[in-house]
Amino acid sequence: MLILGINAYHGDASAALVADGKLVAAVEEERFTRIKHSAGFPANAVRYCLEAAGVKPQEIDHIAIAKDPKARMMRKALYAIKIPRLALERLGAWNKFATVADEIGEALDVRRETIRATFHNVEHHKAHLASSYFVSPFENAALLSVDGLGDFASMMWGWGEGSAFNVQGWVQTKKFC
Repeated sequence: MLILGINAYHGDASAALVADGKLVAAVEEERFTRIKHSAGFPANAVRYCLEAAGVKPQEIDHIAIAKDPKARMMRKALYAIKIPRLALERLGAWNKFATVADEIGEALDVRRETIRATFHNVEHHKAHLASSYFVSPFENAALLSVDGLGDFASMMWGWGEGSAFNVQGWVQTKKFC
């Protein structure tokens, strides 16, 4: 099973490729653009991951996007009411996620229709937890993600057991609301 993970339209844009539970490649876009904390779509990083693994776009089974528009929806709505100008800017970034399949096709120089992968929106911190736990050698582990801001949370923790993990809690950001 091939899983391509993408962090896009947010600082530190990046891509990673996992093949049968093994991390094959992971890189931030800034390594190619030389722009620190590069945002936007990580086209170079996506290309590199597939090239490093010798994988064709049609072979990817799943594409995980580290953003869940539904996560903490009430918090996001309050933000939009309190700071509408900034909310409109963020809405523009959210709208880009609707065309991420087209961006991947363009980055890999293939038609979007040739990408048969199933797309998944994964909450920001759950993506961090999953990307560290599922490629680790551990059968169970305590999990922790501490980050500036992702899907309106700055921290998440949980417990990994076998092929699953459970979120035990998170800290919501209070910066905007």
